[in-house]
Amino acid sequence: MSGPSGFTDAELVRACRAGDADAWNELVERYSRYVYAIAVRGFRLSDEDAEDVFQDVFTRIYTRLDSLREDSALRPWIAQLTRRRCLDAIAARREVPAEELTEEGSTDLTEIEEAFEVREALTSLSGACQDILDRFFTRDQSYKTISDELEIPSGTIASRIARCLGRLRETLEGRNPADGGSRE
Repeated sequence: MSGPSGFTDAELVRACRAGDADAWNELVERYSRYVYAIAVRGFRLSDEDAEDVFQDVFTRIYTRLDSLREDSALRPWIAQLTRRRCLDAIAARREVPAEELTEEGSTDLTEIEEAFEVREALTSLSGACQDILDRFFTRDQSYKTISDELEIPSGTIASRIARCLGRLRETLEGRNPADGGSRE
């Protein structure tokens, strides 16, 4: 086996259960931003509370991975664990039982889910596509700056961005079949 990178969630779970330390590191790397985004953006926790939630969620994942009924359901399970721990953190801060809190006060987590899916889909693109999309969308670089740094004519930048976005769209559409079924 070449290592856990590129594993599906189900394969990653199986490797973690088998005691593969690299698989565990990949799981944490794959989901660390996701858990933190739910805590900070979704529930508006302080950095300190978010860090506590983060630590607790990954401790629970590690100790309870055997309780996951369907290996491919890792992300929804992590989201649920994170939401529960966020509600517990809010309840502790307010000294209110967590059962009395609802998720009404949190933002719609759909945006976080979508951002995570895009991030996952980006990893399936070539390094060149990842780089150019990162430069344009994340670093907010202009065509001229990208052109100068990559030594590519600026007229080529727009077509490469469009081509890479097309590949990204195909990848995302492939992950979300219209019938709602799993692709694993």
